Amino acid sequence: MTLFDINNIAFETIGYQISYIELIGTLFGLISVYFASRTNVLTWATGIFNELFLFILFFQVQLYADMFLQVYFFIVTLYGWYNWKQKPKKNSITSTDFKSKIWIVVAVVLGTLISGFFFTSIHLYLPQYFKTEAAFPFADSFVMVLSIIATVLLAQKKIETWYLWIVVDIVCVFLFYKKGIAFLALEYFVFLGLTTYGLLNWKKQLNNG
Repeated sequence: MTLFDINNIAFETIGYQISYIELIGTLFGLISVYFASRTNVLTWATGIFNELFLFILFFQVQLYADMFLQVYFFIVTLYGWYNWKQKPKKNSITSTDFKSKIWIVVAVVLGTLISGFFFTSIHLYLPQYFKTEAAFPFADSFVMVLSIIATVLLAQKKIETWYLWIVVDIVCVFLFYKKGIAFLALEYFVFLGLTTYGLLNWKKQLNNG
């Protein structure tokens, strides 16, 4: 058994066994979101570790859409890191226009449907890699699509990123609890508080800008 095996338990609390992979991924996730709420560039560096460990975790619990999402997160993390570090003054917090908001809604709906149908049958398309049927493919896809858009908005310092992350957090609390990774579900409950703080903090900066 390796450190990255979900059955390798770090400790047990209130009858729930927390694996090392879930624990490490969760801690880096909390740190990354905290830095994001403070508009600190370290959110991207700590986010890389979160993405790596969650990629491994989601594969083991058959949340394949969330697994692939971590690959996307890694790519956008590099973009966001560069964008925040190299051009901080040119990228102050702004808001998207009405037309962009409409496109976001359309992208979420279409993206969720397309991805949901794909992951419903991924074990049939690629049986050599995915031997078990995907769990909650449409809810998982909704989280994936919303997170993709929210990450781009975060990299561009658009305040709407926090509204999307709040929705993601609410869905993930129920999704991960239902899937039996309760510690990660608890993390997303904490994320809900951090994203609300991030929204208020960014609104303050936007109004003062």
